[in-house]
Amino acid sequence: MIAGLDLSRLQAFLDAEVPGVGELRAELISGGRSNLTYLLTDGRSRWVLRRPPLGGLTPSAHDMAREYRVVAALRHTGVPVAPPVAQSDDPAVIGVPFSIVEYVPGRVLRTQADLAAFTDADVERCASALIDTLVALHAVDPRAVGLGAFGRPKGYLERQVRRWHDQWTRVATREVADVETLHARLAASCPEESGAAIVHGDFRVDNAILDSADIATVRAVVDWEMATLGDPLADLALHLVYRDPAFDPVLGGSAASTSPRFPSADDLVQRYVLASGRDVDTLPFALALGYFKVAVIAEGIHARHVEGHTVGSGFDQVGEAVPLLAAAGLTALRRHRATPAP
Repeated sequence: MIAGLDLSRLQAFLDAEVPGVGELRAELISGGRSNLTYLLTDGRSRWVLRRPPLGGLTPSAHDMAREYRVVAALRHTGVPVAPPVAQSDDPAVIGVPFSIVEYVPGRVLRTQADLAAFTDADVERCASALIDTLVALHAVDPRAVGLGAFGRPKGYLERQVRRWHDQWTRVATREVADVETLHARLAASCPEESGAAIVHGDFRVDNAILDSADIATVRAVVDWEMATLGDPLADLALHLVYRDPAFDPVLGGSAASTSPRFPSADDLVQRYVLASGRDVDTLPFALALGYFKVAVIAEGIHARHVEGHTVGSGFDQVGEAVPLLAAAGLTALRRHRATPAP
């Protein structure tokens, strides 16, 4: 029995969706911090199934139908995604909603140790490729790919502040003064959106499958469950938050994204600006919001660990990240408030 997966019912579902599928085998690829991810195979083909984590769920952070919809829409654009296979909200299959995509072979850089095999030039090229992929995503016309009603860009920042505070009230296991202070200051200083685009909502190096022979080639961007239409600077800012060593405990320490071998945050911003032509005046606010969001996500992971609902190891230190991230968010917000109005 594989935790979180009823293989016999899944077999019946996939028999109806994929003609000629053989007897399924499955193994857990990753899980516990976000959605659970499984590798499925019948000995001839391979697929990847994703489902929400075990235990209590925040309302909008594990939306399988949303993830599948955006992947299907982006399949024939310049944004690399895993080809979609099937999606179901029927609880009779495995008890929760899930999605299945084709398996994309490649390399995932999760830890700083994973970078050891590559030169500094390789790592820099990889970072540039990720920024270029983010720019390509933000350049997609949502209406042209059937995502015109995928979200409401106007008011996106205000809704994000409210939504993540609401989720904080659902998952918090203790009082963290800086989280409440950060929320209050974000709510009091929310700017207009810098623009509108499809946003990934969790864009970082380990949410990309890279080519095994060249880590500067992105084979697929994964983990789209928080995608929507919103401010593209929120995506860029979150990518920069994941660059901060304060994020390390969330992934069990030494996250690849926090490696000093990656270009600086300023260099990444410059690359984005040159490639996209976008104005980034409100980036400090977006950074503060990104820190707030990741602090809430970290607390949710910590809460599931405390309740015994995580799968795997490396969760003991996740809770330590929450005050660090909140403090970093306050620092970023001070820069936003110090920026003179145009």
